[in-house]
Amino acid sequence: MIVVHAEKCSGCLRCQVNCSFFHTGRVGKSRSRVKVVTVEDLGVDYPVVCRQCEERYCTRCPESAIQVGPLGQIVVAPTLCIACGTCETLCPIGAVQLYEDIPYVCDLCGGDPRCVKECNTGAIEYVPGGKGMSLERYKSESKGLNPEAKRVRFALDQTAALRGKWKQGLGG
Repeated sequence: MIVVHAEKCSGCLRCQVNCSFFHTGRVGKSRSRVKVVTVEDLGVDYPVVCRQCEERYCTRCPESAIQVGPLGQIVVAPTLCIACGTCETLCPIGAVQLYEDIPYVCDLCGGDPRCVKECNTGAIEYVPGGKGMSLERYKSESKGLNPEAKRVRFALDQTAALRGKWKQGLGG
């Protein structure tokens, strides 16, 4: 599973750029399976990527186009996908997004995640066989939000404690 260390993220986008290039041969946020959320007024950069959640919401695909692979990764069968958007809608943190009618979601790069290899600050870590986090508490608050809004909510929640430490360090 992928673990994110928010305090180490510099917002450099190396994870996002390398992910998109590895998977598509092109660079672009839409093509990446990891999306770095930047909240400039708070000084937050946070990579949002599939957390191999306990609930596996995206696998509730009506066409069975999304399955869990042997590494716990999400595997998309593009030939079965009808681009209905169920996976995108059900993911409470915006880690699944349709692009060119295909769900883009982390597949762990076959056990050698490029985002982890290219992150020179250690903000993203791969823990083989790790237990995915529960995203149940994000489910109700994500209803009706688009993937970007879900990512921002998740990033703000995941960095709340860190931002609190920063504030205390400033005497406030």
